[in-house]
Amino acid sequence: MEKALAGVKVLDLTQFEAGTSCTEMLAWLGANVIKVEPPKMGEQGRWLLSEKPGVDSHYFMLLNANKRSITLNLKSEQGQKIFVEMIKQVDILAENYSLGTLESWGLGYDRLREINPRLIYLTIKGFGTYGPNSKFKSFDMIAQATGGAMSITGFPGSPPLKPGPTIGDTGTGIHAATGVLAAYIQRERTGKGQKVEVAMQEAVFNFVRVPTMSMYITNEPSPRVGNRLASGAIGDIYKCAPGGANDYVYMLCTSPEMFEAMCQTIGRPDVFEDPRFKDRRERVKYIEDLTRIIEDWTSQRTKHEVMQLMGTAGVPCGAILDSLELLNDPHMKERGMVVTVDHPVRGKFTMPGCPIKLEDSPAEVTAAPLLGQHNGEVYGEMLGLSPTELERLKQEGIV
Repeated sequence: MEKALAGVKVLDLTQFEAGTSCTEMLAWLGANVIKVEPPKMGEQGRWLLSEKPGVDSHYFMLLNANKRSITLNLKSEQGQKIFVEMIKQVDILAENYSLGTLESWGLGYDRLREINPRLIYLTIKGFGTYGPNSKFKSFDMIAQATGGAMSITGFPGSPPLKPGPTIGDTGTGIHAATGVLAAYIQRERTGKGQKVEVAMQEAVFNFVRVPTMSMYITNEPSPRVGNRLASGAIGDIYKCAPGGANDYVYMLCTSPEMFEAMCQTIGRPDVFEDPRFKDRRERVKYIEDLTRIIEDWTSQRTKHEVMQLMGTAGVPCGAILDSLELLNDPHMKERGMVVTVDHPVRGKFTMPGCPIKLEDSPAEVTAAPLLGQHNGEVYGEMLGLSPTELERLKQEGIV
């Protein structure tokens, strides 16, 4: 079955996470993503946090599935010439180098769009390519700090807290994939490519637009409220048996019907009629009393039992699943969100799959490539280079 992005060719110059998560998404959806890496060492994510010297890291494997890898020395004149020839044949170029890096190699957008006017040129930067902070470098944590996520994460009175998910990195990558696909659709109408720019700070700021909306009412910075909802709705974590570090559920009642169903499920219909809890404003005053009542029931049951009972009753409730539980979760496996791939060095590797389900072209996940694994294949396809020519380029340090 043909994939949704079959025939779309991407040159991937990304490294670490913000860019690689974007190109991985495109690869999952069927694009021909060719990862271009420096010879010998490859992109930095290959060896970042690896527990085995000389073996690709789990970090790299999680972010580069479904891609092909070639090596090319872009700092060399010959390497730049080869790259330019490849640019003529591709739809998309993706990069997240430090500002000005590609320009210093003579491979900036202004030059490349002259070579290929249909090129969609994606650039990801911490703070964008212009503005007072554009020259500053960034990582996920910097984006989360400057984008507003840390300021609203934590408990009242606590220091700001870094959210666990890498919304500054992978969150930026998902934004970038959206921008690239929009530009691709527009190019199909106009025949003209364009530059797509995503700043990590701005992607995080987009994520916090709803959690920070209280500032429009109070004219004060939105506060840290921990796990509870500031609106007075019933929303919090509740302890479950047997009392381990992650034995909790998050339960949320946003309507009287949900609240009544929750009270019925815990065997306390009287709580629904209690004047302390009927009105949202009053409920805030007595929220600790309500929490104790709910936890008297949840603490006698496992988080999975609570989730099943509440879910059946129509009450939004989720067990707090740790990373190992997710990797072994039967629901996630059935939906193809947890997959096992065969890696040429590490063997069987279980990882998160593609979260987008397309009925006519479901994503199939393959293992991340070894460094330069597809040199012969890609250079043969695109440039007609023979094994002898490739060996010469390898000896010269070009590939």
